[in-house]
Amino acid sequence: MGYRVVQWSTGNVGRHAIAGIDARDDLDLAGVWVSSDAKAGTDAGELAGLGRELGVAATTDADALLALRPDCIVHTAMADHRIPEAIEDLCRFLRAGINVVSSGPVFLQYPDGTAPDGLVAPIKQAAAEGGASLWVNGIDPGFANDTLPLALTGISERIDEVRCLEILDYSTYDNPQVLFDIMGFGKPMDDVPMLLQPGVLSLAWGSVVRQLATGLDVTLDEVTEQVERLPAPETFDIASGTIPEGSAAALRFEVRGMRGGRPVVVLEHVTRLRDDLGPGWPQPAGQGCYRVIVSGEPNYTLDLQLLGTDGDHNTAGLKATAMRLVNAIPTVIAAPPGLLTALDLPLVSGRVRAT
Repeated sequence: MGYRVVQWSTGNVGRHAIAGIDARDDLDLAGVWVSSDAKAGTDAGELAGLGRELGVAATTDADALLALRPDCIVHTAMADHRIPEAIEDLCRFLRAGINVVSSGPVFLQYPDGTAPDGLVAPIKQAAAEGGASLWVNGIDPGFANDTLPLALTGISERIDEVRCLEILDYSTYDNPQVLFDIMGFGKPMDDVPMLLQPGVLSLAWGSVVRQLATGLDVTLDEVTEQVERLPAPETFDIASGTIPEGSAAALRFEVRGMRGGRPVVVLEHVTRLRDDLGPGWPQPAGQGCYRVIVSGEPNYTLDLQLLGTDGDHNTAGLKATAMRLVNAIPTVIAAPPGLLTALDLPLVSGRVRAT
């Protein structure tokens, strides 16, 4: 018997998490929560697109799943547009003594100096009451801008700036809520979407720059933001819908950790819906990549190229987020109770499954 795991949601990330749990022989899928009655009763293998049944039917009954007393919940439900509800769910799991690995809310990956105490204190209290741990991570915020850059700086003599970039074409990412409602693509250029409301970028990705600064033992003076958007030159279609001519079709932003009047830690995103947009912006290696640039002595550039076996880089990104969580389950279970960060955990690796 391995660790008993419940998967919480079966959306773009959750279905890959189910496949990942099944791929590890030290994890046993004990249950699956879904928000839709239409999915209730469906086998987890079908929801994950595995082409075979896993013998675990999805349910909307949260109480029944918590009563199973699993060792860990993999929580991948959308969180950043419903923060109070997500925190309430996480606190409920922790108070029940269940460890959690979660894809959000993303600021919980490293909330110190970023998130209001009112959002963080209930999590810490619930973890203490239940004697359980929560770890929030993924690919970004997550591996691409915590473990990856910190490992690279381990071969530096002098560090002037660490810059972490996501450079991706989101046209094949089928999530209208994220693309249209949160990021503002397809909307008028003068519309200010949720992501670009004052302080939101610093709340979400300020956690990245502050965690990196802590890992590099540098105290930041402030965190600043910079945003640039480009319109669609004509109307075109993507997986999530239609992008009208003149509407937002490309986004570039930076969240900068400043010290002495200059950036020392930078999180940068370059998001296009067509690869011909923003030709002067950073270009990806391969179809899409996460890039780490360490300026100093010497200078380093490291590109992590993404590509799923289906030929889509966005599939790889979703699977990377899922597997960052799934592969950390044994480590999080073994960790002391509390709200954990990447700085608290040893190296999290994958596993080769015997055939």
